[in-house]
Amino acid sequence: MSLLKEQLKNKIPAVQEEIKNLLHEKGDEKISEVTVSQAYSGMRGIKAFVCDTSSVSADKGLIIRGKPLLDITNIAPEEVFFLLLTGDLPTVNQMDNLKKEFSSHLIVPDYVWNVLKALPKDTHPMTMFNTGILAMQGESIFQKKYDKGMPKEEYWEAILDDGIRLLAKLPTLGAGIYRMRFNKGPKIAPDSTKDWAGNFVHMTGLPDEQGSFHKLMQLYFMLHCDHEGGNVSAFASHTVASALSDPYYAVSAGLNGLAGPLHGLANQECLKFVLNVFDEFKGLPSKNALTEYCWNRLNNGRVIPGYGHAVLRCPDPRFSAFIDFGQKHIKNDEIFGIVDLLFKVVPGVLKEHGKAKNPWPNVDAASGSLLYYYGLKEFNFYTVLFSISRSMGMISQMVWERALGIPITRPKSVTTEWIKNNI
Repeated sequence: MSLLKEQLKNKIPAVQEEIKNLLHEKGDEKISEVTVSQAYSGMRGIKAFVCDTSSVSADKGLIIRGKPLLDITNIAPEEVFFLLLTGDLPTVNQMDNLKKEFSSHLIVPDYVWNVLKALPKDTHPMTMFNTGILAMQGESIFQKKYDKGMPKEEYWEAILDDGIRLLAKLPTLGAGIYRMRFNKGPKIAPDSTKDWAGNFVHMTGLPDEQGSFHKLMQLYFMLHCDHEGGNVSAFASHTVASALSDPYYAVSAGLNGLAGPLHGLANQECLKFVLNVFDEFKGLPSKNALTEYCWNRLNNGRVIPGYGHAVLRCPDPRFSAFIDFGQKHIKNDEIFGIVDLLFKVVPGVLKEHGKAKNPWPNVDAASGSLLYYYGLKEFNFYTVLFSISRSMGMISQMVWERALGIPITRPKSVTTEWIKNNI
């Protein structure tokens, strides 16, 4: 048995008992009320289900298992996956055990590549990525055990087994798609001695002589791992998994939501904006010139991409982590310089303008410029990177939902006529 699974076996009974008692004591208490406007506006702000892996505070940003994000930016993606699942940071022994488990499942089957090769040459990378995941569904341990009559108490273990095997393959799948889709040459085989992020960098074939691209991808995969349960990708994945669809189906469902322009494509738009600033000024503008540029854009009815967030009322800590990384590792780069200068300019402009509820940057305002600096310049591939990371959160939530026996998601809907007659 893996040390991660052993840790969960020790924790799950206590959490099951805690929730049983909570339901007995407070099961009839209200945690939210729904207004007509909320029912017509994407259920925004309605507290309707539980997610313990992470939460988002308007004043603090992302909190993972009780730990504010900026307190744990030094940990690797494998460590944050362990933390999401168990609530604990792994010991050295537990981390080595998990890395060994990942390294034994790195290979994407040949039939997946054959499926991807049959797609049109201009297929979007996200379509290729999700197709690759779905193509592997026949590998699902959960599905095979369920068909044989697996007890409900064992559901979470099969979900975890599937999740680890899928997560191990995602950097291989993503890097292979990068090389295939953008004509970078033949696929590069994974290296079982490298960590999750290091293997991805290795398999892209992009240069990393100083090792800082590896450090960036460790940070990138760690920062995007989870964002509570109500965002489109997490909620879509949760809903599909609640039907006892295996992680291949459920992760793919979530990532299809992530592919939408209102969710995972935002970093592309932010980088395009930064590059437009660069083209406009033929380099890094002065602070006064950039201030005027931003005012002109707002006065023409346009937004500043990367600024504002539906929940946060502070700088996104993920943005802060990326800015700190760039200031440490990137010198004399005008593209990153524009991102850094925008942070000094835009919040003040938006505050004076007065229409933005949140003048602070979100994660997308910085992430694209860092990828661009390290040579990953194909914009429509960026959401694949987001997907590799966010799959950790989806799978962690799935494991606990099956461990706690959370039933199928089936909210009740009403008609417009019912609202007119009953409210």
